[in-house]
Amino acid sequence: MKDVVIKVKGRVQGVGYRRWAVAKAQEIGGISGWVHNDYDGSVLLRLCGAEEDVDKMMLACQKGPLWGRVDSMEFVIGRISSFLPPVEEGVFKRV
Repeated sequence: MKDVVIKVKGRVQGVGYRRWAVAKAQEIGGISGWVHNDYDGSVLLRLCGAEEDVDKMMLACQKGPLWGRVDSMEFVIGRISSFLPPVEEGVFKRV
């Protein structure tokens, strides 16, 4: 199992990135976690699942939806906000 938090920067808010991420996670299958608009204009994603599935999702996140633009993507190490929910097994959702 792999559990990562990534921050995606670029034109990723107001373009349906979170909706796209939920649909992509369902398409890939086996991904649990969430996607969240962060205060600085970026998007945070927590991805949990089999390594192969999480890697596919991370590759997809580098491109994002057609109408968005991803400038950079980085791993978030350490504690994330306690306001963000825990991961529910088998559920990937917008928060």
